[in-house]
Amino acid sequence: MRMFGLSSVLLISTSLLFGCSANEQSPKKDTKPKETAAPAADLEDVTKAYRDFAIGEISQFVKATEEFTNAVKSGDIEKAKELYPTARMYYERSEPIAEVFGDLDPKIDAREGDVPEEEWTGYHRIEKGLWEENTTKGYEEYADQLLKDTKLLRAKVETVEVTPDVLITGAVDLLNEVSTSKVTGEEDRYSHTDLYDFAANVQGAEKIYELLQPALEKKDQALSEKIGEHFNQVNQLLEKHKKDDKYILYTELQDSEIKELSQAIDALAEPLSQLGIVMEG
Repeated sequence: MRMFGLSSVLLISTSLLFGCSANEQSPKKDTKPKETAAPAADLEDVTKAYRDFAIGEISQFVKATEEFTNAVKSGDIEKAKELYPTARMYYERSEPIAEVFGDLDPKIDAREGDVPEEEWTGYHRIEKGLWEENTTKGYEEYADQLLKDTKLLRAKVETVEVTPDVLITGAVDLLNEVSTSKVTGEEDRYSHTDLYDFAANVQGAEKIYELLQPALEKKDQALSEKIGEHFNQVNQLLEKHKKDDKYILYTELQDSEIKELSQAIDALAEPLSQLGIVMEG
């Protein structure tokens, strides 16, 4: 669950992202039709591709949530603990779309204190039971509600209209969420599986970058390469914190390692936030 920010990015419009400059000199007039036609096609292809990606992730999220909630209801606490972080990754990757529905996001992803106690449901409510209370007893109803809300999200996501703004702000806000809540360890405060969420947010942002990369390279290849390099650096750091192909607990990280991750995310967010500005034309 995240807060949207970076108002400078929010102001970028479709025409700014993919339009050509109105101040081009006359010798370029012959090529201008070609320059404008391609971005228009790119825009349609990119938004459709991202919509397909997000819907696919949420579809997988429903399946993974069903497995998770079945484990909770059957009393298999170890299985539930195993499934918890990986199931949530599907949601974290697709948050720019998943969070469009402001009524469902708190039900699925609210942390303790985000909503009134009597309204607190979802993954983190069950997380507290699994890790702090070490039980599934009494959480069966929360499991049923979580699966119901997740299925409703999947149904509603079909109505979402994906725009260039959603992509640009989505990529930056995914990293912003990492730097504000994931890096502090407050997201998964009971399970300490924050690195799974951390990685999924980065993967979601990287998917958006990959879809926009062809258009970006036409405008500023150097920036595109810089963003790619920073994504590689962050991914390499995350790989360092895997053991037997699973992320270690966040509490096992040294302060210096947390600082290193934070600095790498900040270094990536800076050029990524320039996407809309560079693509003005």
